[in-house]
Amino acid sequence: MRLRALLETDALGLRLLGGEDELDRTVRGVMTTDLRDPSRYLSGGELVLTGLAWWRDASDAEPFVRILASAGVAGLAAGEAELGDIPDDLIEACLRHRLPLFAVNESVAFATITEHVVRQVSGERAGDLAAVVDRHRRLMTSGPAGGGPEVVLDLLGSDLDLRAWVLSPTGRQIAGAGEPLGPALSAQLAGEHLAATRTGRRGPHRLAVGGTTYSLFPIRNTGRGPAPASRDVRETVLSDWLLAVEADASDWPAARLDLLQGVTQLIAVERDRREAARTVRRRLAQEVLELVQTGAAPAEIAARLRVAAPVLLPGLGTAPHWQVVVARVEWDQEGAAGPAVDSGPVAQALLEEILVDPATVGSESADRIAVAHSGDEAIALVPLPSVTPTETQEGETIALGLHADALLTAVREPLSAGLDGDGRLTLGVSAAVHSAEGLRGALEEARHARRVAAARPGRVCAAGHHELASHVLLLPFVPDDVRRAFTARLLDPLRDYDRRHRAELIPTLEAFLDCDGSWTRCATRLHLHVNTLRYRVGRIEQLTSRDLSRLEDKLDFFLALRMS
Repeated sequence: MRLRALLETDALGLRLLGGEDELDRTVRGVMTTDLRDPSRYLSGGELVLTGLAWWRDASDAEPFVRILASAGVAGLAAGEAELGDIPDDLIEACLRHRLPLFAVNESVAFATITEHVVRQVSGERAGDLAAVVDRHRRLMTSGPAGGGPEVVLDLLGSDLDLRAWVLSPTGRQIAGAGEPLGPALSAQLAGEHLAATRTGRRGPHRLAVGGTTYSLFPIRNTGRGPAPASRDVRETVLSDWLLAVEADASDWPAARLDLLQGVTQLIAVERDRREAARTVRRRLAQEVLELVQTGAAPAEIAARLRVAAPVLLPGLGTAPHWQVVVARVEWDQEGAAGPAVDSGPVAQALLEEILVDPATVGSESADRIAVAHSGDEAIALVPLPSVTPTETQEGETIALGLHADALLTAVREPLSAGLDGDGRLTLGVSAAVHSAEGLRGALEEARHARRVAAARPGRVCAAGHHELASHVLLLPFVPDDVRRAFTARLLDPLRDYDRRHRAELIPTLEAFLDCDGSWTRCATRLHLHVNTLRYRVGRIEQLTSRDLSRLEDKLDFFLALRMS
């Protein structure tokens, strides 16, 4: 209710002594006091009633009024029963602090004013609560099960005049009401959300862009795994959606914030439904991956691919070509408390998001990629309806399909914010293959390409098959006897030295490559001094006549270890 309404209520008999320009202030409660300093009992928005028992002389008015004004009270009503006329110094102090002042006739009890204010404020709050409850009811009956997140966002627009969008952690727009956000703005909002989440700030987060303020609400998971509060934020930050609202939520009342939290819970249900729909594709990818990695017969792998193709590309008449994409998310564990983050599922969810077809964003047909995870790697089996060579103006032939750099162009900025200085995403892309026989080589190729990406600076890096040396491309396909000879030439000197001296050169080499040549990370993993690690690596180079600072030699060692 407004102060003006109190003045216009004849039964209260209030007389305005000052502050006519402030009568549109909102009254949220009432408090009666005769304390000199009632600040501990004030929260703002009250009409303060006082009998002036605290007043002794002209010096008392200024500090009392200053305390009320600082607390943000709506107005002051002083009774005339104690002193008769209201002291002039109190009127002047209220004028200086722009605090509306009313005189209460001695015939009007403070209890009458209190009862009137409480009745009016309670009625307004009940009306607000009824409106919130009704909105929740409408949202629940018209939510994701009844048409997806767009229905919920449409209700926000029609009922609360709020424009809102659901975004993925990479900035991809999943749903929206009205005009879509531009790609650059979406990426900026997603980046701000990821950065704020990584620092532990509670939502909603705020970001001003071009004179417009957006409030960002996290969309938490509903029932998968441990409660979010008990999980490391790194396990969810790169997969959770967010709700971007074109408004400043910093001064919203609790009821409206509760409503928006309810909206995020409804959208989380839709997110879980889409997550469940990925289960079949994930299982297919896992089965194919296991067959490839265990050396199953090409005919067996081909049979599994024939099962996978209709699920991933419904209506496809012929078996497609395939590409393999390998991704890895690594976190710097130095100084971290608690167990290491299980990065395999994190990389899996992130790779699924990166590989969404931009031409079909907004429809479920966009999500047709099968992604499995093995250890801390995510491996995607990407079907290509056709791979038709095209020629450039210079006559160079280029095969169509996924290109490493293009995959990360739109997502590099937000993901770099989410990785927040202590994480890395590296990604490798194979060439397209047309048969089951080629999948094993494609998987190895994608893994090698990812290691090329890992050797580069930056938080988000990718590399394609065309960036690999020719011998790396050929080794997965060479006969077994040649593979054995290659492995023996590189590793037998190290094995012999380890047997004689117990020097652990082979484990050191494996750890050094697994840490992508990082001296500090490798020494930490092996619990060695960096100088000791340098001595061991130097011995490896001396025994094999190789240079582990060269990418080609690193890849040769990696292949030899994998083939041994």
